[in-house]
Amino acid sequence: MDDEAEARAAWREALGVAVATSAYGISFGALAVAASLDVWQTCVLSLLMFTGGSQFAFVGVVAAGGLAAAPSAIASAALLGVRNIAYGMRMSPLIGRGRLRRLAAAPFTIDESTAVSLARRTPRARRIGFWVTGIGIYVGWNLSTLAGALLGDVLGDPRAYGLDAAAAAAFLALLWPRLRMRQPIAVGIAAAVVATMLTPVLMPGVPVLVAAVVAVVVGWTNWLGRDVSPPEEPDDVPEREGLP
Repeated sequence: MDDEAEARAAWREALGVAVATSAYGISFGALAVAASLDVWQTCVLSLLMFTGGSQFAFVGVVAAGGLAAAPSAIASAALLGVRNIAYGMRMSPLIGRGRLRRLAAAPFTIDESTAVSLARRTPRARRIGFWVTGIGIYVGWNLSTLAGALLGDVLGDPRAYGLDAAAAAAFLALLWPRLRMRQPIAVGIAAAVVATMLTPVLMPGVPVLVAAVVAVVVGWTNWLGRDVSPPEEPDDVPEREGLP
C-alpha cells in the first residue's frame, strides 16, 4: 500500500473511531448529571480531564459515595490515567521535537489516537491517524458530553441505547486485524482474563495496570514470538561506502 492510500485509510479509520467514541460521551454526560454533578461541572471534566476511563471512574465513585468519596474518586481516575504516560513515550518519536508541538499533542495522546496511529504503516499516515483521531474525539466528546448532560433526564438510562459499548466496539475493531499470530492472541486473552478476575476485588484502574503487565512480560520474554532477523543483503547491492 502506497503512502497516499495509507493516508486515506488513516483518515477513514480516524474519523470512524472519532464518531464512535464521541457518541459514548452522551453516556458520560447523562451519568455525571445523575451522579449529582451539574452541567458546568460535567463539561469542565471533559474539557480538562479528557480521558474517558478516568472520567467514568471519577463519576462512578462520586455517585456511590457522594462528595465524601472525592479523594477516592481522584485516586481512581489518576490510576486509570497512568497509562497515558506510556502512550506519550510511545508516540514521542512520531510527534517530533519541540516543546510547543509536544505540549499541543499531550491532550490528544489517548487510547484511541495511539491505537489508530500505530495501526498504520507509514509515518505520514501515523501522524494523520494520531492528530485526526485525537482532535476529532476531543471536539466530539465535549459536544456529546454537553448533549448528554442537558438531555440526561430525557434520555433515561444511556445503556439502553448501547452507548456504553461504543468505545469497546471501536477498540475491538482496531485490535481484531492485528490478531494474526499466536503472541498477540495469547496476550489479548491473558490480559482480558486477568482484568476480568481482578475487577471485582481491586479499585478501578488497578486491574487495567496489572493486565498491562502481562503484555510487558510477554513482550520482554518474546513468549510465543518468533526470532526476527534482518534479511541478508543481496550480492548485487553495493556497499554503503561505495555509493556516490
